[in-house]
Amino acid sequence: MADAPVTFLPLGAIIQELLVGGVNIVQGFPEQSQYESHNDPFFGETIGRVANRIKGAQIDSLNGGKSYALAANNGPNNLHGGVVGWGKKIWDGPKPVGVREIPGFAGLDGGESVKFSLVSPDGDEGFPGAVQASVVYTVGKQLQEGKDVIVLGIEYEAELVGGADETVINMTNHSYFNLTGGPSIEGTVVTLATNSYLPVDEGGIPTSGPKAFATVQGGKAFTLGAVEPDIDDCFVINEAPNTVPIDTRSLPAAKLVSAHHPESKIHLEVYSTEPAFQFYTGKYISVPEVAGVPARNARSGFCVEPSRYVNACNVDEWKGQMLLKKGEKYGCRIVYRAWKE
Repeated sequence: MADAPVTFLPLGAIIQELLVGGVNIVQGFPEQSQYESHNDPFFGETIGRVANRIKGAQIDSLNGGKSYALAANNGPNNLHGGVVGWGKKIWDGPKPVGVREIPGFAGLDGGESVKFSLVSPDGDEGFPGAVQASVVYTVGKQLQEGKDVIVLGIEYEAELVGGADETVINMTNHSYFNLTGGPSIEGTVVTLATNSYLPVDEGGIPTSGPKAFATVQGGKAFTLGAVEPDIDDCFVINEAPNTVPIDTRSLPAAKLVSAHHPESKIHLEVYSTEPAFQFYTGKYISVPEVAGVPARNARSGFCVEPSRYVNACNVDEWKGQMLLKKGEKYGCRIVYRAWKE
């Protein structure tokens, strides 16, 4: 995949580059060592065991009522798997796994795929059970109205292989997209598939089930300004939490977000089989100049993080979404489509 428009790193199975019309539309660094020293924002990382926040940095009840203390690395809460979550670990790969289809995306030219694997031991960052996890990236192109559309498919899988009868899993990718070719996402036009979201407390933990988000409408385009709208919320595609299987890969991939920038003419669409997605406009990005790459500050990228409901592991009605038992497989798919007019 040397000449492919996408590059990956063993650290965190990170997406380092996604080139569209000569522009890298994901934030990152030139070398893996710079991710190790400067990647507080999680640029491009494969997030696990559990993406987003876990209330009180504790799993309240698993494996017959046991509670599990986790690192409080985001105020009182656990964020993105802890201090050294899966995005901060070295994965085995990339290993070529041949040409694959991306379900639901017909007419794919290419389809070369690589796999990254990780064994997370029992007790890793406080989480119970040993887990074998993998991510397969598939890169190809589609022809759309005479334009080459880059398609990047992501498939996650995880299996509990020992140490406990139950654990919790919620994987995602944490790429920050910037379609402008400049320092800010200002001027990017975005459409979210829904304005149903999970209201949260000051620490970002949901306080109830889905409600209507006030500042954006589902299916209606809005423009990201220099400061507003400031969004860091979990939007809900499937409002029936008890219908979400632990492996969503058999479900169709729904379009979650579409975005484009009128001046750069670069477009992005994000699809997933997941029931929800975090949309984040990058308020807290603060990365100094590194290796000749200019500093990245607030709103230098936006995130679309397909996932299960936030803190589902501690909410009885939601818990099944994240609850991985021995003999089962966790799985999901994410697809990025990007092109330049």
